[in-house]
Amino acid sequence: MTAEAALRDRICLLAKSLFDRGLTGGSTGNISARTPDGGLLVSPTGTSFGRLDPGRLSRFDAAGRLVDGDPPTKEMPLHAAFYDTRSTAGAVVHLHSCHAVALSMMPDVDPDDFLPPLTPYAIMKLGRVKLLPFFLPGDPAMGDAVRGLAGKRSAVMLANHGPVVAGADVEAACNAIEELEDTARLAMLTRGLSPRMLTPGEVQRLVTRFDVEWDT
Repeated sequence: MTAEAALRDRICLLAKSLFDRGLTGGSTGNISARTPDGGLLVSPTGTSFGRLDPGRLSRFDAAGRLVDGDPPTKEMPLHAAFYDTRSTAGAVVHLHSCHAVALSMMPDVDPDDFLPPLTPYAIMKLGRVKLLPFFLPGDPAMGDAVRGLAGKRSAVMLANHGPVVAGADVEAACNAIEELEDTARLAMLTRGLSPRMLTPGEVQRLVTRFDVEWDT
């Protein structure tokens, strides 16, 4: 099996795992990953994470031209913005996960630090998550908003829509976006209960110990 064939299978396996556990439903969500030759494999438009076909993934060459497969997701500007501004990005995942979307609707959420510091793992895997305003699905302005962050965030939350995470590879991106949803779920479960957050000192120790990218 070639490296690209293995990557195609991995993308579909991880996407199905996200779908099977209810992290994105129907034909929502999209996923992409860098190929060994610098191109991209991308989930096609209108497809379900539960039924992706490795042979029909959209294939872009290193110059950004669609060369094979079905037409790509309409959120390509969003994916391209992460790849263009973050040299470490090897994969991008976007979900419509329920608790993250619910948290994005709360009026008191900090747009510069979307997730409360409840556990170490979201800090370690995501750094600070930026809450972006609502855009129509497929609006190229979403990509412009990510470019405006100048590569300083690996994860954003699209208000009333869903999270988007870039990772070093497709598995890292999927693990990180799951951590985002888990932390949002904890935030919603403990809302109004005055949970004990990690202190600023504890957060800083995590950032230092695990060399977290922590934009201030």
